Amino acid sequence: MKKILAFSVGLMLSTGLVHAETVLIDMKGPGSGNPFWAAVEAGAKERGKELNVDVVVLAPPAESDIQSQISQIEDQLTKKIDAMALAPTDPNALKPVVEEARKQGVGVVFIDTKGINDGVTFIGTNNEQGAKLAADYICKTVEKGSEVAILQGIITQSTGKARADGAHNGLSGCGLKVVAEQPADWDTAKAQSAMENILTGHPNLKALFASNDNMALGAVQAIKSAGLSGKILVVGFDANPNAAAAVLAGDMAATVAQNPKNMGRLGVENALKIKHGEKIDAVIDTGTVLVTKANAAQFK
Repeated sequence: MKKILAFSVGLMLSTGLVHAETVLIDMKGPGSGNPFWAAVEAGAKERGKELNVDVVVLAPPAESDIQSQISQIEDQLTKKIDAMALAPTDPNALKPVVEEARKQGVGVVFIDTKGINDGVTFIGTNNEQGAKLAADYICKTVEKGSEVAILQGIITQSTGKARADGAHNGLSGCGLKVVAEQPADWDTAKAQSAMENILTGHPNLKALFASNDNMALGAVQAIKSAGLSGKILVVGFDANPNAAAAVLAGDMAATVAQNPKNMGRLGVENALKIKHGEKIDAVIDTGTVLVTKANAAQFK
């Protein structure tokens, strides 16, 4: 029996029947055209190569396309993936499929956006603290009592809510007047339109916090079109290369850097640890840094 078993294992190795483990990285936004998600993907693939595992990277067509993300995960579960690092479009809607994955023995972690499944580790930024960092910068830069606004991401996502809450609390707490808080769903075009509306209603606006850099850059376009360049302070979040260039050019005042590449790397690594029965921390904070003209060149 032992000889037969040894022969069988040897045959599997020689014929390539032993497959590498597969880790799914399911991002809530596509990497194409979005430097943040492109960095997450790059980090995940880099770590997968180091660990000799297969990394499958998927994302819905848009961050609001919840059903597409659910369908992607369900399809991958039929293919017997080993682990998954997930940035959920909607934590409530994704809860059942995450539980199904765990029942199948898949190692699961959340990246970028917290889920609501008990016992699943979150790897990413302390978004409320990061937004407070941006708010503190605005507070130190514009006069007390000034009118300021916030462009929100998708508020039903924990990331969107945390950034909006952190910004609002920080700005109002230092004596600034938050006159508008509008959602733009992380989207540049929607942000430009929302900012046009804000400028129409609040011509004395002195500063804006945008919950991601895509929205900040959309707001910059609206400000330029209104002939208000240099008159409204714009601070974003993510420190993607386009935003860093805008900070150096003076179109944006600052942004908050995350470490999306590290999210991808740690997502692959820790999802596999869960698969193998290892214990990991409930929260793994990848950190935030304020980016101004002084250090923006590092992020281009």
